Amino acid sequence: MTRPSPLDDPLNASFAWARYRMLLKWMALFIAVVVIAVLGLLYWMVGFVSIHLYIATTLGLGCAMLLMAALMGLVFLSSGTGHDESIEDPVSDD
Repeated sequence: MTRPSPLDDPLNASFAWARYRMLLKWMALFIAVVVIAVLGLLYWMVGFVSIHLYIATTLGLGCAMLLMAALMGLVFLSSGTGHDESIEDPVSDD
């Protein structure tokens, strides 16, 4: 029989998801600062080439970093709540 996950408790789940949302808000702010700095550096190094270059740089860098932050945040959420330990591993030696 599988063990219950700590995320099944509504109080634990609401705390964990609130912490995850707070992490994503701080990461979004940090990513915005990084993207603005990169765009400023790009403008300083090559000047104004095309608006499409700056849009593509903003979307590519911003989306990649936000995706990385979201996935890493889910890893922290899963590990921090004990959800990883509640699974049943059929191939373990125990």
